[in-house]
Amino acid sequence: MANLKEIRNRISSIGSTMKITSAMKMVSAAKLKKAQDAIVQMRPYSNKLSELLQNLSATLDMEDGGAFTVQKGDDNVLIVAITSNRGLCGGFNSSIIKEVIHMTASKYAGKKVTVLTIGKKGNDILKKSFDIYRNEGAVFDDLTFENVAPIAEDLMDKFASGEFDKIDLVYNRFKNAATQIITHEQYLPIVPPESGTETNTDYIFEPNKEEIVKGLIPKSLKMQLFKALRDSLAAEHGARMTAMHKATDNATELRDELLLVYNKARQASITNEILEIVGGAEALNN
Repeated sequence: MANLKEIRNRISSIGSTMKITSAMKMVSAAKLKKAQDAIVQMRPYSNKLSELLQNLSATLDMEDGGAFTVQKGDDNVLIVAITSNRGLCGGFNSSIIKEVIHMTASKYAGKKVTVLTIGKKGNDILKKSFDIYRNEGAVFDDLTFENVAPIAEDLMDKFASGEFDKIDLVYNRFKNAATQIITHEQYLPIVPPESGTETNTDYIFEPNKEEIVKGLIPKSLKMQLFKALRDSLAAEHGARMTAMHKATDNATELRDELLLVYNKARQASITNEILEIVGGAEALNN
C-alpha cells in the first residue's frame, strides 16, 4: 500500500484536474449555446436553398453554365475532412478520421483520393497516410461567411477545371450536446433530385438562366460549406462539454476511492502507533 504522503499527493493532483475539467465544461457549455443557436437558425435557410438549387440544376444544360452539375465519375476524389483545432472532445476527431479511412478503403478503393483538412487535429493524423491538398484550420479562428467563401470558391474552381472529378464533405452534424452524427455529403457535382420526386421545373427566369447560375449556385455551395463548418463547430463544443463532464465525474469517483484508501491507511497507522506505545509500556512494566 502506498504511504500517506503519496496518497495525499494523488488526491491533490486529482483535485487540480477536476478544477480544469469543470472549467472547460462550463466554457464549452457557454460556447455551445451560441453555436447551437447559430446552426439551428441557419439550417432552414440552407436546406431550402439547397432544395431550390437541386430543382434548378435539373433544368440546366451544359451550354447554360451547368458545369457544377456534370457527373464526371469518381477517379479523382477530394474529401473535405472537417475536424477541430483542439482536442479533449472525446471521439469527435477520431470518428471523422476513421470515416475518411473507411471511405477510401471501401467506396473509393483503387481511386486517387486527396484530402483537404479543415482542423489541425485531423491534419496531424491524415497527413501520415493521405495526400493532403492543404489545411484550412485557421478558418475556425474567425468562422464567418466571408472567411469560408474563398475556400468554397477554390473548390468550385478545382472542380470546374477538371482537377477533381468529385468533392465530398465529411463532418460531425450537431444533434444535441451528447450526440454527433457523422455526415457524408456530396459537395460537387450537385446532387440531382431523387428519381420519383415531383419537382416544379417550369421556372420563369429573370433575368436569365446564366445570371441565375452565376449567382445562386455559387452562393448555395458557399452556404453548404459554411453550414457544415457551423454544424461541426456546434458538435465540437457539445462533444467537449460531454467529455469534460464525464472526466469530472470519473475524477470525482477516483478521488473518493483514494480518500477511502487514505483514511484506511491513516487509521492503520494510528492503530500501529497505539500498539507500539502499549507494547512499549507493557515492556517497561515487566
